[in-house]
Amino acid sequence: MDFKIEKRVGVRATSEKIWEIIADLPGWDRWNPVETGVSGTIAFGGTITLTETIEGLPARQSTGRVADWQPYSQLVWTEKRGFLFNVIRYYEIEELEPGSCIVANGFIFSGFMGEGFHEKHRKKLKTATEAIGEALRAASEAT
Repeated sequence: MDFKIEKRVGVRATSEKIWEIIADLPGWDRWNPVETGVSGTIAFGGTITLTETIEGLPARQSTGRVADWQPYSQLVWTEKRGFLFNVIRYYEIEELEPGSCIVANGFIFSGFMGEGFHEKHRKKLKTATEAIGEALRAASEAT
């Protein structure tokens, strides 16, 4: 069974502008309050390395493998966090009309230990996805 935490926000910017911000991995330090020190390659099988700092949890280094991506639409990476614990991390852009999008970011936890982590830290994870969503909106709408 999978356990999902997601935040969706409306953004008054083009999908191209939002993707430009997401695709600039080293630039995440300028806007993302949770995922910093990001490096890697957006390509199928590429890796993304970052420091994840969720309030109330210890900062942790994370390396994931890009599972799916589509310019102007989505970036998805997976991480095996340990025995019986996997995470899918994603950003999705849905363009409603030019200059108006819905952007989602979230975690999908799977495995027995993933269920326990989700249950124990659900509020902290929800707060983190909300902070990321609002920060991405502000960065995308800035001129």
